[in-house]
Amino acid sequence: MGKNIGYATPDKTTPLAPFTFDRRDVGPEDVRIDIAYCGVCHSDVHQARDEFGGALATLWPCLPGHEIAGTVAEVGADVTTYAVGDRVGVGCLVYWGDESQRGVPEEQYQNPPAIFTYNGQDPETGAVTLGGYSDEIVVNQHFVLRIPDAIPLEEAAPLLCAGVTTWSPLVHWNVGPGSTVAIAGLGGLGHLGLQLAKARGADRVIALTTTPDKADDLRELGADEVVDMNDDEAVERLAASVDFVLSTIPTPFDMKPYLSLIRHDGALVTVGMLEPIHEGGIDFGAVSLSRITIAGSLIGSIAETQEVLDFAAEHGIRPEVQVIPVQDVNKAFDEMVANNIRFRYVIDSKTLEADRESADELPTS
Repeated sequence: MGKNIGYATPDKTTPLAPFTFDRRDVGPEDVRIDIAYCGVCHSDVHQARDEFGGALATLWPCLPGHEIAGTVAEVGADVTTYAVGDRVGVGCLVYWGDESQRGVPEEQYQNPPAIFTYNGQDPETGAVTLGGYSDEIVVNQHFVLRIPDAIPLEEAAPLLCAGVTTWSPLVHWNVGPGSTVAIAGLGGLGHLGLQLAKARGADRVIALTTTPDKADDLRELGADEVVDMNDDEAVERLAASVDFVLSTIPTPFDMKPYLSLIRHDGALVTVGMLEPIHEGGIDFGAVSLSRITIAGSLIGSIAETQEVLDFAAEHGIRPEVQVIPVQDVNKAFDEMVANNIRFRYVIDSKTLEADRESADELPTS
């Protein structure tokens, strides 16, 4: 049996289950990390169930997890940035798409694409990359992030994807003083986007939700106003008053009500959805009349990920997490799909050991 253990699936219909496998050896530039916690991202559900297709079609076996927090266990001979015992994290990327990309900013937008933490091809072995629902990971030092002491590891984990995924567009579109911002979808990504927009100094931060019973919680997180998108009168009152709508909604939706909120030269940026929108979901007459920008944003760069970790530590921004044993991950997937989760599930990696004796061997090539 392999020395490492994780939760993986061999196909799109089989629930995640314990498997053993072997991580690759630590190379000169590599860092081996003992994983303490791993966040559960909604994209993990899509990937494990092969719901993306196209360029993001799932490679098997699928061992998800790209919100990884832990401590350094071993470093390669050429590693200068980290030492054994350091508190570190790994987000969505583990290697460049091509060696020529070393030193190029915005690793996530290069061609060929950077290697994803899971559902990619390991540049050393050629096997499918395996993610953070596991006990260890080996990563090139460039893709390792330093976690500030002020942030508990379990709370740091979601910042490595959900945090930087909302931070990156807020920075790119210069959201800050003078901005009226609305955050749509107040789950794992949205509750962080709300806090980040507020801490960046936006004049007004509005939470757009279809579950108004979250209103008190959203105000505690910093929302100046909470708008129920099922309330037509409330939506109409907000018409043409918002500079920037950040949508973290993870599934296809009708954008028209959200676009109606945006004033001239404003923007709607989606970070939560990697699928086609509903047919008729955009009225380009209304978009053109106000010269509204509709855009997408994908995760964030390594530099931006370190930025958001440091910013969160400085401003006291914390993901709201529910720590779970790995044995509950399939239930967590179902709860996320049903929209029954408050904010972010985080796996306690210590709970993997309970399954080691019953785990199957994972084919990794």
